[in-house]
Amino acid sequence: MALPNDSDLPFSLLQFYATAPYVCSYLPAKRARSLVATPSHLINTEVYGELVRKGFRRSGVFTYRPQCDGCQACVPVRLPVDLFQANRSQRRSVRMHAGMLARELPLRFCDEHFALYQRYQAARHAGGGMDQDSHEQYTHFLLQSRIDTRLIEFSASGVVRMVSILDVLSDGLSSVYTFYDPDVQPASLGTYSIVWQIAQCVANHLPYLYLGYWIRDSRKMAYKAGFRPLEGLLAGQWRDLQGHPAMPAGSTQCAVPETMHG
Repeated sequence: MALPNDSDLPFSLLQFYATAPYVCSYLPAKRARSLVATPSHLINTEVYGELVRKGFRRSGVFTYRPQCDGCQACVPVRLPVDLFQANRSQRRSVRMHAGMLARELPLRFCDEHFALYQRYQAARHAGGGMDQDSHEQYTHFLLQSRIDTRLIEFSASGVVRMVSILDVLSDGLSSVYTFYDPDVQPASLGTYSIVWQIAQCVANHLPYLYLGYWIRDSRKMAYKAGFRPLEGLLAGQWRDLQGHPAMPAGSTQCAVPETMHG
């Protein structure tokens, strides 16, 4: 993927540098490297939207994209929401969780959310490092933002079951991170959160839901291939991934759920 054209504002004000190699968190046998956009205080919602369309993501105020030596496994992906096709498990998740209340809350620290985050990391990502995150690390990761970011809390019977962090761009929503109650059975909250985000895009006339990176050989990323039709940023162009040799075949179209308002 090419760098943004630095002759065009606001990219003329940004600098890009590559990090030192580090252990890849998705493909442990690989060494990763990131391309970082700086300075972070110049990356507002408009600039960040342009960067997302060129394959960048953010973690807190850190904006990056993979630039690994000899590896291009990370494919930026997005979903054209008006063409969304859901499979049987996605439809089932809508039926099971559609009664949850979703409400937007200020982007600030909440003890109840942090406790849920810790339980989620311990159950789903034990040993991955994030299960040891401190109050400060959690805050830096999810609650620091210089762009239009929304915190959505999902609850059932007055109990918080899930939290999603979303960035609002001019052409869509960017799904930053979702964590949920690992004890809820059956465990389909993560699927439901994406279907809910698709519904929000549709309701707000936003054409795309950006889902970060899809990695063919990473089990952590496999779920993204189940949302159809999926587009990937390949050789600098967004292209339909239908027919990609690693994409599973077959899905059935259905409507997205009713939008929810807090």
